[in-house]
Amino acid sequence: MAEQKELAPIAAKLEEKIEFVTDGIVSKTLVEEDFGEVGVFCMSAGQVLSEHTASRNAVVHFIQGKGRIKLADQWHDALPGSWFFMPSGLPHALEAKENTVFVLTLFGS
Repeated sequence: MAEQKELAPIAAKLEEKIEFVTDGIVSKTLVEEDFGEVGVFCMSAGQVLSEHTASRNAVVHFIQGKGRIKLADQWHDALPGSWFFMPSGLPHALEAKENTVFVLTLFGS
């Protein structure tokens, strides 16, 4: 049996991670381990992540702002507190109507 890596706890204040750039997207990694990754994304108003897929299951949890998220062929409002699960291979896209912050969790490696 392989030796399991000991993990340290992490305490983060998400508001301290928020950073916007003009006409861009800022991402900051909170956790990157064998079990997955967690990052904070800050999208300036008007920014778009064009349709793409991911090779891993993922969750997007919106923290701040207003936008839209497309899952397969359906658009959903993305407001603070909105939470979306995306199975691997699902086509998805994001649009920021206002400065928008979300946490992205990718499962597995």
